[in-house]
Amino acid sequence: MTPTAVYDSYWYFAAERHSIYERRLTDPDGPWTADTILGNYRFTNTFRAADRVSQYLISDVQYRPDRSQAPGELFFRTLLFKLFNKIETWELIESQLGPVSWQSIDLSRVDDLLDRALARGERIYSAAYIMPAPRLGHIRKHANHLALLERMMREGLPAMIARAKRLSDVYVLLTRYQGIGPFLAFQYAIDLNYSSLLDFSESDFVVAGPGAIDGIAKCFEDTNGRSAEEIIAYMTDMQDTEFKARGISFGGLFGRKLQLIDCQNVFCEISKYARVAHPDVRGVSNRTRIKQSYRPSVAVQNTPLFPPRWGLDVPLSLKMEVRRQEPVQGKLF
Repeated sequence: MTPTAVYDSYWYFAAERHSIYERRLTDPDGPWTADTILGNYRFTNTFRAADRVSQYLISDVQYRPDRSQAPGELFFRTLLFKLFNKIETWELIESQLGPVSWQSIDLSRVDDLLDRALARGERIYSAAYIMPAPRLGHIRKHANHLALLERMMREGLPAMIARAKRLSDVYVLLTRYQGIGPFLAFQYAIDLNYSSLLDFSESDFVVAGPGAIDGIAKCFEDTNGRSAEEIIAYMTDMQDTEFKARGISFGGLFGRKLQLIDCQNVFCEISKYARVAHPDVRGVSNRTRIKQSYRPSVAVQNTPLFPPRWGLDVPLSLKMEVRRQEPVQGKLF
């Protein structure tokens, strides 16, 4: 394989974006980086599980002490949250209809609630990635998604997933449902694997999304016939060597190394970063601008929480603190 200049930026980006995450945990005011690209534009965290939406999924949807850990309930809560992938939508449902539970929920009431939210001009879906709608006989996209989730539950998908032997088996089960293509099926498999429903290594299986494929094309002039998934695995295997070769100190996520999902994620983000840092390097998407600018968060920065089985050594000081970042304070550089 023949790397480009973007390949070096991949390792720099992975380390610097994670350093921003670490700095924000201990310093809510900043500055957090001298990199003007990272300071001006929005990029996801190097580790997917550290992102705001993933953190909410883990702490508030999956592992809340007052919520059932039964396989069906875990699956239902996770998929209902991820179909919209928007914290505000989840909180609207719970504030109006009570705690989400498959045993007690009336999906027709959820449908009506979301209809009213749309009528008020509210957005109920995240803009993080496109959520294609299955065609299940309803006019509204969200009604079709709710019907899809109900079908999954009625057909016993949670039990089938709980019996899966590999992460790839979970992926295959999800792809059987209309509206869930390869990229979403992999993302949902990872989300379900955060919960106690599953216990698979994140280095067992990966599917490259469109953004990652573009990032790979920017990092390598040629790939010697290797698939995108093989290249992601290569990056995962080579991380210690490549960080050391560049004099980069990278301690990982409280000691956890980059997994396949994280290296896939960084390829997606370096695709965006390179549009400004390496405008002469073209990928396969031919995009030239980064659409989302960085805006300081007004959300409460809660204690980092990750799947307990990972055994991460989160410092006690972080476990004891809750901070709020206000727009007038937050700055990256």
